[in-house]
Amino acid sequence: MNTSRRNFIKNTSMAVAGAALLSKSGDLFASSPKKIVRVGVQLYSVRDAMHTDPKGSLKKLSDMGYIHVEHADYIDRKFYGYSAKDFKKILGDLGLQMNSGHVVMTEKDWDTSKNDFTDKWKYTIQDAAEAGQRYLVSPWLDESLRHDHDKLKWFMDLFNKCGELAQKSGVQFGYHNHNFEFSTKVGDGTLYDFILANTDPKLVAQQMDIGNMLGAGGIALDLIKKYPGRFELMHVKDEIKSTTGGGMDGYDSTILGQGVMPVKDIVKEARKNGGTSQFIIEQESYQGKDPFDCVKIDLQTMKKWGF
Repeated sequence: MNTSRRNFIKNTSMAVAGAALLSKSGDLFASSPKKIVRVGVQLYSVRDAMHTDPKGSLKKLSDMGYIHVEHADYIDRKFYGYSAKDFKKILGDLGLQMNSGHVVMTEKDWDTSKNDFTDKWKYTIQDAAEAGQRYLVSPWLDESLRHDHDKLKWFMDLFNKCGELAQKSGVQFGYHNHNFEFSTKVGDGTLYDFILANTDPKLVAQQMDIGNMLGAGGIALDLIKKYPGRFELMHVKDEIKSTTGGGMDGYDSTILGQGVMPVKDIVKEARKNGGTSQFIIEQESYQGKDPFDCVKIDLQTMKKWGF
């Protein structure tokens, strides 16, 4: 994820705090001994188009073969400007499902005076359920939490409590990594090790972003082997060395199979041993190509790999 994406998340988190912040068949909530594998796309991949023409953008994605999407825009109880009910209908009319979405959970979402989550956060969970989401994923951890062991432990306990609350609405809470989880040390391990050790996998799903971690030393294949079964969701990316000086730790995302990462091996290992059932394509830089052309090729590549 590049700098603009990080800024987007930070700004969205602040805005929300201030203003109130993959197969064609199968029931989204159906219980089964074996989870249905779904391939989708993170809508941040086509972010500019989604903000100017959400309906038209979603139709393009549907026409190219996508069925599942993941949102990155929930502000003032609206998804890309639409209520949960209306957005779900727009998706349904196009044959799309929104299985997951990103909203940052912060300290401000816990009311210490009431010893309970704020109404704003409760509405966030309710709207996720109303929109048809199975997963509500928080993609950020405030810097003030990362180096304070006691505060960090308290926040992980809050993650678990959020998992309990979300499940009452039929939603699974989750966390999505960037790069700082691997560059930040906590005791003898990394911050990511601490997060995994202090969250209950039954309450807090992990969405591994295989590209974000690369420049900070995170190796997706090694993590799957170290923590088998822990990564229910995955952001599928490939990376190249940045030619612009931007990107995350000197890397930019690129079309799957055209970068330096063994993405095919990673996704197959994740499906086999990672506990991964939700594979969400995310491409944030395009090397001069049209974003829609990129995510179309990305989907075709995943299909060639047997997904």
